[in-house]
Formats: sequence, structure tokens, C-alpha cells
Amino acid sequence: MVPPWRLNAAKQVEIREDWLALGEEEILDPARPIVDPHHHLWDRDGETYLLPDLLRDTGSGHDIRATVFIQCASMYRPDGPAALKPLGETEFVNGVAAAAASGAYGKTLACAGIVGFADLLLGDAVAPVLEAHMAIAGARFRGVRNRTAWHPDPAVRSNLITPPPGPLAEPAFAVGARRLAALGLTLDIWAYHTQLREVVALVRAVPEVTVIVNHIGGALGVGPFAGRRAAVFDPWRADMRALAELPNVLVKIGGLAMEVTGYDFHHHPRPPTSLALAAAWKPWVETVIEQFGASRCMFESNFPVDKGMASYAAIWNAFKRLAAGAEEGEKAALFAGTAIRAYRLDQVPGGAGLAA
Repeated sequence: MVPPWRLNAAKQVEIREDWLALGEEEILDPARPIVDPHHHLWDRDGETYLLPDLLRDTGSGHDIRATVFIQCASMYRPDGPAALKPLGETEFVNGVAAAAASGAYGKTLACAGIVGFADLLLGDAVAPVLEAHMAIAGARFRGVRNRTAWHPDPAVRSNLITPPPGPLAEPAFAVGARRLAALGLTLDIWAYHTQLREVVALVRAVPEVTVIVNHIGGALGVGPFAGRRAAVFDPWRADMRALAELPNVLVKIGGLAMEVTGYDFHHHPRPPTSLALAAAWKPWVETVIEQFGASRCMFESNFPVDKGMASYAAIWNAFKRLAAGAEEGEKAALFAGTAIRAYRLDQVPGGAGLAA
């Protein structure tokens, strides 16, 4: 019997719009300005998520002022040197960003920031690749992310293309990261909780680069970690504390509705409410905000990946519930200000006040 949900080739839960529609709820604090600092766009393997799809989600009730696109191996150039093929993704996304900035599609500045791919294992030789990205997208190009999330167990997989083990620890990777810093670019890192000590070592080796840890540090809940959430929590918390001691590290809070986290909302007959999401995520979210402070944290949607388990409206409602007790300045940082500062999104309406 085929389950009502399926996993696609990248171990992501299939999106079921009819199922998500069963969970419509009122938007909380609808006037709260939001910058969504983490989403993807793609058209592959029978799954499409392009600008109209993104805008349907961002237009579901929350005040999404701008978004940041994060690399996902989309629209690479079909030929030419391997190091330059990812430029195709930046070309594609920059075109989307220009369309959104025209105002013809509404007020949301989709892809106001672009985080692309450049292989940092190239070391110093990555510099011309980075400069080529910047030549394409100008001020929109804000940093890179490499494929680094890896675990030896085959049940632990979240990337369309499984990376080789160990890139974070390679000396050449740190050299490439220094080239990023020299150009004023950021480094997004998606690593599982089992790799956080490698992230700590990298950050210590390259203190001049701003590192943005994705998906709240990648606490795993599948494979050897299935049903062991409590056992994962303590080592994850200790390693996140070590990262919080390094001032050039920021963290994105989200990605908790991915299959690798071990949550099973997609198994239920109805999608989760924001109350259910907030209750499940509370220990992780509160721990990270306490460790890093609101000024170094930013909420993220991780769409469309997280859309397999929850709607855009419910996820942002859950974040608003989790931040309900924060002071106004802290809320401004969590929902927009930290992202605006990290990615230098000067074009966001009201951004200067939100990032203050």
C-alpha cells in the first residue's frame, strides 16, 4: 500500500496541497515585518517550486517583506568548466529577483539576497568564481553554501546530491572561506549535529568570516537517532553553546519539518497546527535563542522542503507563538533584523529600523 505521503529523491516529504489546506488558521500578528532568509527555487524530478509558488506561500497572510534564496543546485549551466557551472543558478535567481523587484508581482522582494554555490575546496582559486557570481548578481549576491551535511548511515540524507565526508575539515576549505571573507561574503553551513565540532574548528580557523549555521544545528531524528530525541539534545546543546561563544556565528531557526529531524507530522490525517509545531520545537528554539541572543538568530521557512510537513502560514505562526514572550526589539531581530544585517539587505522597506 502506497502511503498518502512519499519521499522524493532527496529524502524530502512530498508536498500535498490538498492536505495542507485542511489546516488553515488565522494569521497571528499579521503586521509583523518578516524577512524569510532561507528558501529554494527549482524545477526538477517532477517537482516545481518557482516564483509563483513562492509568492503564493509568502502571500498567505504574513507580512513577508523580502526573502533570501539559498543554493540548491538549480539551473546549473549544462557545460563549461565544472567550477563555473553553478553560475547558472545565480543567473536564474537574479532574474527572478529582478522580476520581483519590478513590483509587477506584489510587494515582496523575493530573492533580495542570493546565496549561491562555489566550491571552497578550490582554496584561493575560488576567488574568480566568487567574483563571477558578484558580477552576475551585483549587490544581491551575499554568500555561498557548500554541500557539507553528511553522516555515514544511509538513512541520514537530506541533500539531492550526497556530499563526500569531511569537506569542513579540509585545509583548503578554510582557505576558500578566507576568500569569502575578503570579499565581504557570508558562509552558510548546513551540518548535522554530529558535525558541529567540525564547524567550531572551522570558525576558529577563520574568525573573519560570518558563518550562518542552518536549520538550528541539524539535530537528527532518523537512522541511529530515531526515537532518541532526548539523547540527541544534550550533545547538540553543548556543541551549539560552543558555537555561540564565537561572535562571528549566527544561526537560522527552522528546518525542523525536514524528514531528517524525525518529526512525523506528515503521517497524521491533518496537518499540524501552529500550536503543535510550537510545542514540539520549543526546547530547541528556546535553547538557541538563549545561547546566541535574538540579535544573532533568525527564523527561516526552509521552503519548499519543510512544506511537506506544514504550511507556510502555520510555520510562521508557530515562530510567533515561540517568540511571544520576547521584547519588541528581540522580535524585530528574530523575524527580520538579523537577516537584514547578515545579508546586508538595505533595499528592504523599513529595513534600517528593523536592523537597528
